Amino acid sequence: MEKAFVDSTVGCFVTAGATLTLGAIAGGSFAAGAIAADIPTPDVPTTGMEQVNSVSQLTDVRPTDWAFQALQSLVERYGCIAGYPNRTYRGNRGTTRYEFAAGLNSCLNAIQKILATATADLVSKEDLETVKRLQEEFATELSALRGRVDALDVRTATLEKQQFSPTTRLSGEVIFSRSDAFGGEDATGFGRVPVDAGRGVGVQQNRVRLNLLTSFNGQDLLTTRLEAGNAIPTLATGGTTGGANSAYLLYSNEGRLAYDNSSVALANNSINLSLLSYRTPIGNFATLTAFASGGSHFHYAETLSPYLDDEDGGNGALSRFGQFNPIYRIGGNGAGAGINFKLGNIFKIDAGYIANRANDPSQEAGLFNGNYSALAQVSIQPGDRVGLGLTYVHAYNNAGAFRYGGSGTATGTFLGNLLPGSQGAFPSPPNRPTLTDSFGVEGYFKLRDRVVLSGWGTYTRATFLSGGGGRGDIWSYAGALLFPDLFKRGSLAGIIAGAEPTLTGVELAGQRRTIIDRDAALHIEAFYRYRLNDNISITPGIIWLPALNQRANNDDVFITVVRTTFSF
Repeated sequence: MEKAFVDSTVGCFVTAGATLTLGAIAGGSFAAGAIAADIPTPDVPTTGMEQVNSVSQLTDVRPTDWAFQALQSLVERYGCIAGYPNRTYRGNRGTTRYEFAAGLNSCLNAIQKILATATADLVSKEDLETVKRLQEEFATELSALRGRVDALDVRTATLEKQQFSPTTRLSGEVIFSRSDAFGGEDATGFGRVPVDAGRGVGVQQNRVRLNLLTSFNGQDLLTTRLEAGNAIPTLATGGTTGGANSAYLLYSNEGRLAYDNSSVALANNSINLSLLSYRTPIGNFATLTAFASGGSHFHYAETLSPYLDDEDGGNGALSRFGQFNPIYRIGGNGAGAGINFKLGNIFKIDAGYIANRANDPSQEAGLFNGNYSALAQVSIQPGDRVGLGLTYVHAYNNAGAFRYGGSGTATGTFLGNLLPGSQGAFPSPPNRPTLTDSFGVEGYFKLRDRVVLSGWGTYTRATFLSGGGGRGDIWSYAGALLFPDLFKRGSLAGIIAGAEPTLTGVELAGQRRTIIDRDAALHIEAFYRYRLNDNISITPGIIWLPALNQRANNDDVFITVVRTTFSF
């Protein structure tokens, strides 16, 4: 018998005049690069090998190939061949000694099965001698391979016992925030009551989000978001009456941080279900998102606010206003559905309906009889450097319920949210049911890879129902200059300037009324998010409010923030 040897150049071994490729001895789940390779080949899959019963099943093996007879012999005599799921063999690929050892080990197992079933006559003396020499040659690699396989078995068993769920993964975000307010002396707050907005003390606050992300077929997504926090609005003081909610007397509703939530803060870190939604594709061009709780239009619609929009998370703009156009917040925090249509690679249509009292069976509530908002949007994004969107939102709200946001998460002035009793107009916005039609435009343009311009503008026409009727005009706009990856990859510097939703005109019973405080509620924000690593960022910044509560005569207010965000 001729001496068996390993040709390290072509990766094959020769015995008794027959040449066998390394792939030819691969049985079971083995293929080149499949098991314990020191240098796995990235373009070759390592799982999903299938046993073949005939060499003709391998589409890239032809009778004219030099190793065809060897492959055919191994299939027919030993059942020692496996192919890829697409019925290819890829026998010309290079390999490592560990891969060769894996294939050899598979064939040894096949031969042992033949011997154990008393069919030893199928194994020739020459083949057994060759196998013996190969075992000696690759003793070290075979031993290492068995050790690795044993270790993998142990690790796999441990993972199966300890895994949270085969369909669900956990992601989360934790925010530590240090903030303070300065200025605001002799300002007027809610109801034009004299206040000192900078009288508060510095605070340390937090917000925690845990997202359970479940997929049942690899394309859909069930999101269950649990949230807890204690972030009271910065321009607030303890109290039980007045303000934009029943718990805290707010000096102003402006400058709200993205993660503050006066409703959640009431419970002081108690767990709250903040979002429950399910997203699934419909065909190749549409995606449907259904909301059972906590849904807002920005959860499904394209906001065209790159880098700033983080769904009120801890990695975008500091303020709620700075993240994206407030039009997406109208009628938020409810139940409903949204759908996205993608027309080619450029055009996109978004549409949705949210009812924020959908669970309430009262006469003026429910899914269709109470507060609701409906959105329609067309956007165009030719490439990744420019985007433009046109948005329309129609909404109905019961008396005093209109908000640019959900309960406890609004943005804009008290007057801009048509809050009765704010008395910046004479008389104040009426406590009546309201229909609103909002028109928005938003877009961005990347001047270069590390310089981005973005902005938006919105006009809302509010119609007061009953009591003689009337209307109100609300405006909001902003522009942003962003510097992604400044000084370090993943970091972000940003400057945002604009006006939070501001009531500029009121008409009641056919008569135009004078608004005492009608100056644009200017908002200037600057921040720098420094990315320590993939999971931790620190964002110092400042928010400047030069016309608190729509009144330029008010003393300027400054809010300083140092936000630390942990993501996992």
